[in-house]
Parts: sequence; structure tokens; C-alpha cells
Amino acid sequence: MSSVHDFSAKTITGEDKKLADYKGKVLMIVNTASKCGFTPQYEGLQKLYDTYKDQGFEVLGFPSNQFMNQEPGSEQDIQEFCQVNYGVSFPMFSKVDVKGKDAHPLFKHLVKEAPGLLSNQVKWNFTKFLVDQEGRVINRYAPKTNPENMEEDVQKLLSR
Repeated sequence: MSSVHDFSAKTITGEDKKLADYKGKVLMIVNTASKCGFTPQYEGLQKLYDTYKDQGFEVLGFPSNQFMNQEPGSEQDIQEFCQVNYGVSFPMFSKVDVKGKDAHPLFKHLVKEAPGLLSNQVKWNFTKFLVDQEGRVINRYAPKTNPENMEEDVQKLLSR
């Protein structure tokens, strides 16, 4: 598989979603957690989404409980937390593994296309992947990179 569009995932409400539905859009794919020091990044991700969604930008959130048990809740708990605390309206998906042998195939593809500095694994919550309109992985951002620091890259892709 050579494109993010070749994958599918379950939404946080349990529906199968083909990522091909996002063809022609710039994507920010991020693994999330509700009890992480980086959790306030939900606010910045929502702001980016609000600013650019009408220009063809989507944020796709994938909760993961693989890092120090920082996403222990159910899908309903996660959805409620995100909406109540951060007004999240961008698409959220069901909890997945983002590293290791049971990693979701999408995340295996993302790390293969954009390896990290020290390893090909996702290192922590809020690792972010920028994907172009054709489904190619363009960049990977560290968990500590705030969403506002990625805005220029999003703008560049949207203007292509």
C-alpha cells in the first residue's frame, strides 16, 4: 500500500471509515490521549481544524492507551472528554495500538513513510503526521511540537 487512502479504520462511534473518503484533503493524523501532558494540544488541533476545514483540511484523532495508560477510558468516555474539555469536532477514531506488532496498519504505514529520529516507532502520544491530498506522508512532528507550529506547513499544502 502506498497511500494513506488505502486504509480504513473504525470511527469512535464504531463505523467503518475508508480513508479514501479524504482524497483531495490535507490530513493531520495524530495519536491522542486524554491524560497526557500534551493533552492540551487538542485545543490547538481544533483551532487548526476550525481555521482550515473549509479549505480542505482534516484532523484525524486516533486515541491510544499504549503510553503509560494515558487513555484508559471507553470510546464514549474519550468522545465526551474531547467535546466537553476542548470542543473537539474533528473526526475521532476508535482506540488503536500505534506501535508494536499489533499496531494498526495505518500507523505501520505512517512510521514506514516518516521514520522518527531514533526509531521507526511512534514514541509518545500526540505524534503527528501531515499527509497531502494524494495520501502521501509529507512530515512527522514530535509530540512536543504544538499544532500552531505546523500551521505554515498546512497552508503550503493547501495552496498546492
